[in-house]
Amino acid sequence: MAVRGAHRGSTALVASLALVLAGCGGSSGAPTPVPTPTPTPTPTTGGLFTPPAQEALTTAEVQRIVAQAAGEATARNLPSWIVVSDRVGNVLAAFRMTGARDTMRVSVRTIGGSAAAGQELGLQGATVPAVTGAIAKALTGAYLSSSGNAFTTRTASQIVQQHFPPAPTTVGLESGPLFGVQFSQLPCSDLSRRFLPGGGPAAMTGPKRSPLGLAADPGGLPIYKNGVVVGGIGVMGDGDYGFDPNTLDVDTDAEELIALAGIQGFMPPEDIRAERIFVDGTALRFADATPGQLGTLQTSFAAAPGALMAVTGYTDGTLRAGVAYGTEGSGFRAATAAEFSNRDAFILTDGSGNPRYPIRGGTDAASVTQPLTAAETRAILEEAFAVLSRARAQIRRPLDSRMQATVSVVDTNGAVLGIVRSPDGPVFGTDVSLQKARTATFFSGPNAAGQLLAVGGEVAGYVARVRTFLGNPAALTGTIAFADRSGGNLSRPYFPDGEVAMPPGPFSTPTAAQWSPFAVGLQTDLVAGNIVQHVTYVASGGASADTPVGCTGVPEAAPGQKRLANGIQIFPGSVPIYRGNVLVGGIGVSGDGIDQDDMVSFLGLNNAGIRLGTIRNADPAIRADTVVVQLGGGREARLRYVSCPFAPFLDTAQQNVCQGL
Repeated sequence: MAVRGAHRGSTALVASLALVLAGCGGSSGAPTPVPTPTPTPTPTTGGLFTPPAQEALTTAEVQRIVAQAAGEATARNLPSWIVVSDRVGNVLAAFRMTGARDTMRVSVRTIGGSAAAGQELGLQGATVPAVTGAIAKALTGAYLSSSGNAFTTRTASQIVQQHFPPAPTTVGLESGPLFGVQFSQLPCSDLSRRFLPGGGPAAMTGPKRSPLGLAADPGGLPIYKNGVVVGGIGVMGDGDYGFDPNTLDVDTDAEELIALAGIQGFMPPEDIRAERIFVDGTALRFADATPGQLGTLQTSFAAAPGALMAVTGYTDGTLRAGVAYGTEGSGFRAATAAEFSNRDAFILTDGSGNPRYPIRGGTDAASVTQPLTAAETRAILEEAFAVLSRARAQIRRPLDSRMQATVSVVDTNGAVLGIVRSPDGPVFGTDVSLQKARTATFFSGPNAAGQLLAVGGEVAGYVARVRTFLGNPAALTGTIAFADRSGGNLSRPYFPDGEVAMPPGPFSTPTAAQWSPFAVGLQTDLVAGNIVQHVTYVASGGASADTPVGCTGVPEAAPGQKRLANGIQIFPGSVPIYRGNVLVGGIGVSGDGIDQDDMVSFLGLNNAGIRLGTIRNADPAIRADTVVVQLGGGREARLRYVSCPFAPFLDTAQQNVCQGL
């Protein structure tokens, strides 16, 4: 199965494979005011959350889902790959219908129309195994959903594009709130688990990696059992892996209809489906397909035309039952009192009873005089979790639910110092929170420019672009503190965000017209080689080498440790951590609205600093919101640092909780 694609100025890794495979918030606002002391909120001790019931799919239920989907595909004459996963990403079935296409092509659609042959960027135009698209869709449905929200690949498409909501009539609006999330859960991620065909305690632990990150192509839906998300279904049949550029019309998408047939009897509760959840006044989208469009359900797995298939790196072809999220074997469970102080918290585990990321101090003593201590890491996580526990959710039902998310802390080497999460935070936020923490730390540190230059090629070129754009030849050497909102400003295809008459940010594609969800600029270029190497491995049946654990071509910060080992993220929810004026790490939060994520990272660190007196947020004088970009014609725009909700808490009417800090 051949793999081809387009990535101009390809990295050495892509070249070695003989493949030709060819970045929230606004950009204005005032500088952050000088800090003023604020009382530390009383930390919550737990008992505020109800963990989801420990439900899982049985093998008979997996067979029924596959049979229902295959029956609809037969009725529509679209032989397809049908993949079912559990909530933590294990592939429970990869079913290839007789006559299904074995390859698919990544869309070449761009803002400017479509990329011409030989002019594709990122993953545009790549031909890859069709099953990788089905896996990515299934994991997207499972990972984005929870007991409070049910999202799909159509939802994902809506929130990752250059305008929100994406439509011909919304040109000029800011980009989607999760712009860039598609390049998470990557196959090279050091957080995501890999398939273990031999079994053992760790065999079903998650979260598992995705071959292509998260998908925006309709045809990926979550699977629910007794109101609890237990997995996802992904369908790939038409050979086109794309996205929906217009959410104002209603599509008749065969892959989405096939997936919808699959989850009949396993639908999410109506009240939590995406269309019941609003972001900036816009209802999200669950599916354009409706049950009334489906044919007669076929429930006989034995009669389904096709067979279960082995997929290198994901399944040995065996049909499996799912693992229940929240059990030790799932890789996610409630923390013990010794592991974390708040009894509501969940942690990641190794399947044998041990935490994967026990709280610890920094590993970067070779470059930082006083690294973070274990006590400081613990205080940051505790205070952030306390803020999270009090915050009103944006993307959960019913209204006035508590926010649910994951919190990660890293040192300046990118080493994980601790990860905690609320019981029902969406699984995608685990990897993304770590991406955010590492991204803020990397771009705020003294080594960012040198490490990007060391990668060479197109990646190295971003250093000169950002320095010219900011009018600062010292940019990316530790003189500016970047939150993910700041770096996200610089990663948009228009700067200021959404203004189509303006040029792209320096971390975006060379021109706005070349941008697509599959080619966003630096974020894509850092990991394109890893993705290509991985899909080549899948296509070859393991004859070629898989991508190593640890994304990007940046040099190691320490033996076996890269600063960006699961890629970068370019939507809000992180801040760097300082001791005085010395960078010592970063905190990232993901799982709810982006302003909520910003608040938990920023306010959690602030409160930890007050509690300990040793660590702090960046000095306001060096925060990115002091940077003013000259736009020409007498216009200018200021970068953003964080943006917190106006009145975010459930237990107080306090407003503007981040102001003055």
